[in-house]
Amino acid sequence: MTQPTDDFSINALYSTSVKASSLTGEAADRIAIRELIDAWGHCADRRKPEQQANLFTADGTVLIYEGEPGTKEPVAVLRGQAGIIASLDVLNKYDATTHFNGQSALLIDGIRAVGETYCLAHHLWVENGQRTLMVMSIRYYDKFVREADRWLFAERKLIIDWTDSHPSQP
Repeated sequence: MTQPTDDFSINALYSTSVKASSLTGEAADRIAIRELIDAWGHCADRRKPEQQANLFTADGTVLIYEGEPGTKEPVAVLRGQAGIIASLDVLNKYDATTHFNGQSALLIDGIRAVGETYCLAHHLWVENGQRTLMVMSIRYYDKFVREADRWLFAERKLIIDWTDSHPSQP
């Protein structure tokens, strides 16, 4: 039996290239951008900081807010891929995380796009023998750019709307 020449495996998921589907035009752009959004959560949950940072332009930025931008200053600003990689170490304090991406709204204009995505991020850890689950309601305001055939984040505003922490039983 011969092996297929295309990478048809779990490793081929989350391609942000417009050539990853048989679609063209805006439909291909929308799918590639959604793959980019989902790749962020996947890389966070699987602890792949280099791959997560590679979802950004070389000078990409993440701004983290506790509340609506414009009413508050960011609590953290991560600049460039190296800065993003260094900051992702914060996830290692959790035993597990799971990001559930919800609805996304996109506006595409050629090689640039903006969007808003809702997410529930679940964080699980054990401290002093107590298992705790924290759920964060997050929204992202994103600026995207297409470089060659691939969509990337240029800027990602991570907005924490609320959190809920409570003891958790396995």
